[in-house]
Amino acid sequence: MNAPLFHAPSPAVLATRRLAVGSLVGLIALGFAWEMWLAPLRPGGSWLALKVLPLVLPLAGLLKNRMYTYRWVSLLVWLYFTEGVVRAWSDTTAISRMLAGLEILLCLTLFAACAWHVRLRLRAAAAAAPPATASSP
Repeated sequence: MNAPLFHAPSPAVLATRRLAVGSLVGLIALGFAWEMWLAPLRPGGSWLALKVLPLVLPLAGLLKNRMYTYRWVSLLVWLYFTEGVVRAWSDTTAISRMLAGLEILLCLTLFAACAWHVRLRLRAAAAAAPPATASSP
């Protein structure tokens, strides 16, 4: 009998997917709102709001559940983490420091969700793969 081609993802895989997409969307919304309304560098908004554009690109890949996207997003997110750390310790306004703390939290959540998602999917793929047979010469 043939094994089914499609395996329903486990609840843990679905949870990590939701967590990754949710934290990415949160990071995009936070970055845009921060630079436009909440605590912009210049009154009336700042061009720095365009910093969220690189985060919009992987959103489609995460929604399509592409493993490659989960992998490279887990690297991209460290740029935003670094920005959050720098602004948390250097910004002069309390609201900006608070927003930087939120950015740090979202970045760590996104990284953990992506790493956990990749690990769970690789483990599930290894379990679903047929056992390797030893070939004799």
